[in-house]
Amino acid sequence: MALASMTGFARVESSYEETRWVWELRSVNGKGFDARLRLPQGLDGVEAEVRKRLAAKLKRGNVSVGLQMQRSQSDTALVVNEEALEQVLKAISILRDRLPDAPEPTLDGILGYKGVLEFEEAEESEEEKNAQIAALLSSFDEALNELVDMRRSEGSAIATLLKGQIDTIDALTKQAETLPSRSPEAIRARLEVQVQELIEASSQLDPQRLHQEAAILATKADIREELDRLYAHVEAVGELLVKGGAIGRRLDFLAQEFNREANTLCSKSNSVELTAIGLELKTVIDQLREQTQNIE
Repeated sequence: MALASMTGFARVESSYEETRWVWELRSVNGKGFDARLRLPQGLDGVEAEVRKRLAAKLKRGNVSVGLQMQRSQSDTALVVNEEALEQVLKAISILRDRLPDAPEPTLDGILGYKGVLEFEEAEESEEEKNAQIAALLSSFDEALNELVDMRRSEGSAIATLLKGQIDTIDALTKQAETLPSRSPEAIRARLEVQVQELIEASSQLDPQRLHQEAAILATKADIREELDRLYAHVEAVGELLVKGGAIGRRLDFLAQEFNREANTLCSKSNSVELTAIGLELKTVIDQLREQTQNIE
């Protein structure tokens, strides 16, 4: 299954008879899935179906859906608002009595009063309404598919970056493993030299006690467990990338685990070389985690 980003955009224009509309879908990163719809009034049934279709194809991300509709004037009729006309005529009658010398109002003047003439949408049959809703949802599906394709295209590019970063982490882990300074023998030899220097500097120190402490430090300085966990995390990420799908949260968790092991590696470091590798690991892991934030 392909990897998908959480960011994308789609815009689709369509029409049915005298009505035109535009769907716009935008998707950005989010911890879960959240859909916000801005649809014209009277489309409650359409809104419920849109939410259902979104949830079927998107698992994570904050999605905004907008629909703009416009009806052609040829689909409307010009009618007289009888109530508004009656009020205008009553007002004219009152003014005629008070202003007998005023000129008589003209027909176009009367019709020019606000609200006397109105455009009224033609009545639609139930069959026509259902046909328009079907056309609306069909064009929404087109927009949704475009959004999904864009998210997958971005996801494919991110997957390539993640694979490169995982390869780098694996290579750095192998470098750390092969460093001569990290072997138990090298650690013990270095501590023995330090212990001998301390004994020579002060005759009051207990040589046996110092050797015991050195043995404990040598055990603590061993990074075998950290290296094994780094290898295990590299393998786990590789398997997830092959599997694909909605793996963003698991990738983010593994990125945190990578960072924890890199920190421990640095804290246990007994050489400049190992510290440098640990810091480089942390840099790559930060880049890895930044990319996982975009994955569905």
